[in-house]
Parts: sequence; C-alpha cells; structure tokens
Amino acid sequence: MLEKVEMRNFQTLNRAYNAVFRPGRLSVGLVVPLDPHGHDPVPDLTRHIERAQLADSLGFSALWLRDVPFNVPSFGDAGQVFDPFVYLGALSMATRNIALGVASMVLPLRHPAHVAKAAASADALSGGRLLLGIASGDRPDEYPALNMSFPDRGARFRDSVDYIRAMAESYPRIETAQGILTGGIDMLPKPTAGGLPLLITGSSQQSAEWVARNGDGWMTYPRDAAAQGLVVADYRRRIAEAGLPDKPVMQSLYVDLVEQPDAPPRPIHLGFQSGTVFLKRYLAELRDLGINHVALNLRFSGADIDDTMHRLAEALLPEFSNAEEQS
Repeated sequence: MLEKVEMRNFQTLNRAYNAVFRPGRLSVGLVVPLDPHGHDPVPDLTRHIERAQLADSLGFSALWLRDVPFNVPSFGDAGQVFDPFVYLGALSMATRNIALGVASMVLPLRHPAHVAKAAASADALSGGRLLLGIASGDRPDEYPALNMSFPDRGARFRDSVDYIRAMAESYPRIETAQGILTGGIDMLPKPTAGGLPLLITGSSQQSAEWVARNGDGWMTYPRDAAAQGLVVADYRRRIAEAGLPDKPVMQSLYVDLVEQPDAPPRPIHLGFQSGTVFLKRYLAELRDLGINHVALNLRFSGADIDDTMHRLAEALLPEFSNAEEQS
C-alpha cells in the first residue's frame, strides 16, 4: 500500500499555474507540434497555429513546447523546430485561454538574463499564461556547438535558477558565476505574478532535496503505477519536511488513440496505444497517485490529428479539466 500524503494547497502564482494545477485534480495538455510524424524527426508545421487554436477552443489546459536548439540525428527529435521563446510570442497572440508551457528550457545552454527577460516577456504578453519548465539538458552534442561544458551543467543550472529568481525583484543584487548585479540596473518586464513558475525536470543534476525545495513544481516521466506513486510521494514528503507549501507534479505521455473506445492498451514509446476507455481509467489512476497534469504527445498517432483532438476532448475533459473552477 502506497503511503498517503496529506493534501495541502499549492501556492498562488500566475494565471496558468493557478488554472492548470489543483490539489487532488488532474488536467490534460498537449505537446506541440500537433503533428503525427512518427519516426520522422521533423514534423509538418503546415497547420501548427490552427491546431494550437483548436486545442485552446476545445478546452485543453496547456500547450507544451520544447527547447531543441539543434536537430541531433542520434536523438531523432527536432521538437517543434521553432525557437521556444519566439513560438511563445506567436502563440500568445494566437490563443486566448490555454496555458503556454516549455518542457523544458535547457538553462546551461542559455544565459539566465536572456531566459529571464524572454520568459517574463512571454508571460506578460500572454496575460500570465506562461509555465516555464527548466532542465540541465541531455544532448551532449549540443554543448560543444555552443562552447559549453557538459559535465558541469548541474552547477550552471543552479546558478541560473538563482539568477532568474533574482530578476523578478526591482534592481536586483546577486553574484553568480554567470554575472554580478549590484542593484544599479533593472530588468523589465517583470513576471505578472511577481515571479515565474519554474518547474524542474527530472533531477536536472541536483539532489532530490534541492529539487523539492527550489522548484515550483516537478516534471517527471512515465513509470509503472507503483513506481510513479512512490516517487511522487517521496517528492511531496521532502517538500513537507522542508516546511514548504505543497507543489504540483506533472508528466508526459505518448498516446495513439484508436477508433474503438474499448480497445485494450498496447505499449508504444513512453506510452501506449488504446481506446478512450483505458486512457480515461489510466489518467484517473495517475490522479489518485498525485499527478496533477499530463501532457499528451500525439507524435505516434495513427489517426487524423484533428479528429483525435476532438475525441480526446470529448472523452477526457469533462472529468480531467479545471476549467469550471477558473474565474
């Protein structure tokens, strides 16, 4: 029997964080590009804005972008191709309600001043709809291309988090390996809620205690139910031991939705093919394990993507949505 963790409220941050993450509930988002490109690393982006708008109108909670600076053939995934911050700007103008997330920004490959300014700009332009996932990076080929060291990325990640947090203050003072601010200059704009929601991906080369203390939430990967329940409970136990407000947990999931609602599951990469009945039951189990948001990736979908989005919305969102609680 998994240890029960006492349910506590999450902190209040920006519009996206408050809407997507609710204690004891699970919301559903989608990973862009919304294109079933299978084993081809480069997606078809012909209708990318139209499909993002469809996700917004159907009531999905969030769209998730990724930070993939280079198409690394051995990795087999070029992400959404567009730079995430440029794409966030476009999506902030093209959509109205859906949260806009990055899963995740590779902090050691970017100067934290640029990340802080771009992220705060996207947050302001979208009306507080930004969720900023952050990571230390897992593609060694990208580091020499940017004259960066791969082994010490964990230390740069910690410095970047401190730097980005400081940028929310007026005329900040901070000294890190990546820069010194003495209080004489300021960075604008400021995040809409006084700080950016930072969601740490995996361990990001840090201890479990550091992750629990320093993020506003945690992004993790699909596991079997027993293992997932244990790691989520351990994360929340460390938060409680630190005397901090509870924090949300989210995960990704590849799905290939078939036409027959009662079709049984068949494993695919980091997910499964199934009908809506099993998918709905699986998400309910994740919710009971303490997962607060699932980002569905439709890359390996065998059906028409627009039809799949409609069927997912019809089957899932009446139960897995926080929309009715939004003001």
